[in-house]
Amino acid sequence: MARIKIKICGLFRAEDVEYVNAALPDYAGFVFAERSRRYVTPARARALRAGLDSRIVPVGVFADTDAALIASLAEDGVVGAVQLHGRENEAFVREVKARVRVPVIKAIVMCAPDGTPKPPAAVLREAESAADFLLFDSGAGTGEVFDWRAIPDMGKAFFLAGGLSVYNIKEAIASYAPYAADISSGAETDGVKDREKILELVRAVRESDGLISDR
Repeated sequence: MARIKIKICGLFRAEDVEYVNAALPDYAGFVFAERSRRYVTPARARALRAGLDSRIVPVGVFADTDAALIASLAEDGVVGAVQLHGRENEAFVREVKARVRVPVIKAIVMCAPDGTPKPPAAVLREAESAADFLLFDSGAGTGEVFDWRAIPDMGKAFFLAGGLSVYNIKEAIASYAPYAADISSGAETDGVKDREKILELVRAVRESDGLISDR
């Protein structure tokens, strides 16, 4: 049976690293997008990475970032996977893939800025990507749930993000078979990571193992 993976995104404090080390999710995300309240500089990410358990893959979350910076962080081992969460086109995805030796994840935002669903045809165009994984999200760190029924059947493993919490994560896994669940706001209290929520989320995903068949 498939083993569902989990990513806790938006680490920016030393305590956050301690929390994920206790919970051992599969992935932990560092956000390099300056507009995010969870933004970390490359230097800060390097320091946090040094304390991260080696069993956890550090993911760099970028939004319209220079490809050379992305490549340097991957080459230095600061990130073990690249997540493109901006307006990157397919040419840029392919450029990054050519420059790094780590998996590349392309985020697809399922809603317009006003919250209305993106047209299915537009989603399909974006989903036809050379990225190793897709990531479906409601927005950029909004913490809102989108209509999961809009996820296209592309035959490619995907991360599911946007409003996941201990209250809906098992339903999402059982119904939509993501490769991984990606949580940021749902692992926080008052805007910072919550140790008990992280532990509970990872436990919930581990308990969901076997709910879906291997893809």
